[in-house]
Amino acid sequence: MPLESRAGHPTFWRSFGSGPRPALAIHCSLASSNAWEGVAGRLADRLTLTAFDLPGHGRSGDWRGEGDYLGLATRIAASFVDRPVDLLGHSYGGLVALRLAIAAPEAVRTLTLIEPVLFAATRGTPEWEAYLAAERPFRDALAEGDREAAARHFMAIWGTGEDWERLDPKSRLRLAERIPLILAGDPATREDAGGLLAPDALESLDMPVLVIRGAASPPIIERVAENIAARLPDVGIATVPGAGHMVPITHPDQTAGLIGVNLDRG
Repeated sequence: MPLESRAGHPTFWRSFGSGPRPALAIHCSLASSNAWEGVAGRLADRLTLTAFDLPGHGRSGDWRGEGDYLGLATRIAASFVDRPVDLLGHSYGGLVALRLAIAAPEAVRTLTLIEPVLFAATRGTPEWEAYLAAERPFRDALAEGDREAAARHFMAIWGTGEDWERLDPKSRLRLAERIPLILAGDPATREDAGGLLAPDALESLDMPVLVIRGAASPPIIERVAENIAARLPDVGIATVPGAGHMVPITHPDQTAGLIGVNLDRG
């Protein structure tokens, strides 16, 4: 579990399992590589899974707000790939996984996207407008400098469902400290700065792709999944009943089972 320079950024990473197939997993915003522990444990006999902490997350170096966050995260991810891998990405990590897969499809054996937050794929839809309205309190609080209120509003939409006041003080403080990182992701999530929706980009991915979503997630996630899937050559969509956005953490059994199905296809 070293801390070393990857793509010029101090990056912490860890390995789970001892299976014959190499895998790379990329976590969501505000979390860390620990988020994959439950899923990885259930696939330990099939995968040797590497997971790293995104810039500004976990034990990796801070993000100083300069440059292309998605580009840096993708270069870090690519530094772990020296042979074809089963690639997993949750939420913002799904965008990193997509960008890596589009840049180097030959390096990806299967691709599993869990709740990918490519909101730009829904512009002009009612779900897009509902998403903007739901996030307004979070963004207003952040603009006013109230990081704790911003984190509370954000987690009410995108968290595990646990009440903010029931979180331990250290967890609340950590989330409040990191909440500006959501803005670092905006160019990719809201504007498609990574070019994931460019003509023929998604169409170029011929590996088996699985998109997993939680049935209780905000409606925009279902529309994102449908719009992405419509452009992928070999794709399935799976819905986990009762799950919200943090499905890999709250429903690791179902998530690991679905990933296993995609592994079988690859």
